Amino acid sequence: MFAVAETAGDRHQVLTDNQWELLELLLPKSDGRVGRNFSNNRQVVEGMLFRLRTGMPWRDLPEVFGPWQTVWKRHRRYAADGTWDRVLVALTALADATGNLDWVVSVDSTVVRVHQHGANTRRGGGVVAGPDGEL
Repeated sequence: MFAVAETAGDRHQVLTDNQWELLELLLPKSDGRVGRNFSNNRQVVEGMLFRLRTGMPWRDLPEVFGPWQTVWKRHRRYAADGTWDRVLVALTALADATGNLDWVVSVDSTVVRVHQHGANTRRGGGVVAGPDGEL
């Protein structure tokens, strides 16, 4: 489900056609909005995903995705109105229902050491007598 598109000659394509068909159903349409209709929504969404995958600044986004301002504005709009949250919930539910989601959790174990001034106490929380026997 999360395979990167393997299209010969198009190194900027991030989604397969099947992935895009599913994602397109979950994204808002521009019908009924004031202003221009969304131009090539797939191109803009792939620009968002390409930018997230590479970690590049918005201004360095390749021109194949259109103006970087358009990609940034649409990403900001989708984040602000909860579109990405709804997409995540829907895709997670679909993957879980079809058995494509593994709920394995990995926990990192870390070593916690006591501060140098805390080394003089007992494990039970009691106070240890000093070298001269006083508390």
